[in-house]
Amino acid sequence: MYIVFFIILSIIITSCDKYEQDCCGTPTLINLSYPASFPDPYSPLDNPLSEEGVNLGRHLFYDPILSSDNTVSCASCHKQENAFGDNTQYSFGVNQSIGERNASTIINTAFQSHFDWDGKSESLENQAERPIFNSIELHNNNWSEVINRLQKSSIYPALFCDAFGDEIIDSIKVLNAIAQFERTLISVDSKFDQWLRGEVAFTESEIDGFNIYSTERGDCFHCHPIGLFTDNSFHNNGLDAQFTDLGRYNVTGNPLDQGSFKSPTLRNIEYSAPYMHDGRFSTLDDVIDFYNFGGYDSPTVDPLMKYIGVGLLLTSQEKINLKAFLLTLSDESFINNENLSNPFN
Repeated sequence: MYIVFFIILSIIITSCDKYEQDCCGTPTLINLSYPASFPDPYSPLDNPLSEEGVNLGRHLFYDPILSSDNTVSCASCHKQENAFGDNTQYSFGVNQSIGERNASTIINTAFQSHFDWDGKSESLENQAERPIFNSIELHNNNWSEVINRLQKSSIYPALFCDAFGDEIIDSIKVLNAIAQFERTLISVDSKFDQWLRGEVAFTESEIDGFNIYSTERGDCFHCHPIGLFTDNSFHNNGLDAQFTDLGRYNVTGNPLDQGSFKSPTLRNIEYSAPYMHDGRFSTLDDVIDFYNFGGYDSPTVDPLMKYIGVGLLLTSQEKINLKAFLLTLSDESFINNENLSNPFN
């Protein structure tokens, strides 16, 4: 059963051209549609969702105008076909600078409270600002140069006017609009979701994989619980005995957080390779083999990693079945949704 809310993602149709200036009106407020099993979304009172705000955010997300040399956009590293992640280990920014971590997917972030692998961002609005000034990513020096480009654009004064009621462009509106669009990136129509709704049947392999996943046999469900398939928390999952990236510790300064990273959602995992914060695993089979091995011990390894030095000891068929279940989390309607795609195409 779905909570009675509905997303309207289509571009607003008005009597004036969509990029015509002087057509400011009152933004059309909208709400999100999501399963009743999901938590309530994080929805800041000072940034309510609107059709026009989402439309503006969608344009900004796909437009390289936010980068210092007009070559890189948010979508350059967060591609829809890769579940708004990237299919390379590290992404390229301005001047072909290369990042230091694998680009996270953007899926169901309206229901999450921390962002980035180490949780340095505590809201989507806050997270949207970081890459704008990151020297590797969009490489801007200050807001003035970003706003100047937007003000000179032939489309953005009107889009900001529609979204916020006036043509004044400032940093808060830029970040609010991007966050609004990202909150609409909701994936809830995978085969798993359809199975939960009684619309389709699982194969025997998928059922066995689900049982492995959701019990101590596979031990996946603690960090990736059914629903969002992330616990929105941070764990050292035994990737390394010694750390080259201290992860969450870089944010908190707590020695117990060394080597801990945010559990990513497993929704659409089929599309989001490579895996882990550093993209070290190229395939889903590699990931399953790692957890079947058990991981590496370290002073901060999570207590949930109960099979360090022992391994899960899954059989070859059990690994096949676990993968079969994970593939039921693929949502083709999400990666093919034209309302989430590049508006300039």
